[in-house]
Amino acid sequence: MCRAAEVSRLLEMQNNRSVIVPLLSAPAFEELTRIRIAVEGLAGEMAATRMTKSGLVDIQATLAGMQRAIEAGDARAYLSLNEAFHFAIYQHAGAPILLNMIRDLWGRVGPYLKLLMQADRYIPRSNDAHRKIVAALEQRSGPTVRIFIEEDIATAAAVLSANLGKVK
Repeated sequence: MCRAAEVSRLLEMQNNRSVIVPLLSAPAFEELTRIRIAVEGLAGEMAATRMTKSGLVDIQATLAGMQRAIEAGDARAYLSLNEAFHFAIYQHAGAPILLNMIRDLWGRVGPYLKLLMQADRYIPRSNDAHRKIVAALEQRSGPTVRIFIEEDIATAAAVLSANLGKVK
């Protein structure tokens, strides 16, 4: 699919010819979350047995960077590293169609992820599932990686769902 087609689903043209990211309704966000849990969990499970040693080292370094960003209160760096963390895992699934689906889903929810770092209850535990994911990757346990990716998405989605109305 061409990039223009991807963008056209993620942006909305207004009557005054300005372009905005359309607000997600609660049902649409719930549907996106359920789909993300299914496909990202699958990608993580597939990646666990294909993960290279150098890939795992990179993911561990990204996790450490995420922790430093949390400690520094650098939300932008955390969110960027969070995306890099997840996609470094999904790249190892060896499933390019699945990876493109995940990119599309992230494009739809991406504008809302900044709300995670505004939620006091999320920040202290934002890396908990990530540490579990890395431990499961180290054990090459696909089903366990799936469980922890699903947990990560569900935890973040609960926070986002409560804050969707705050998006302007």
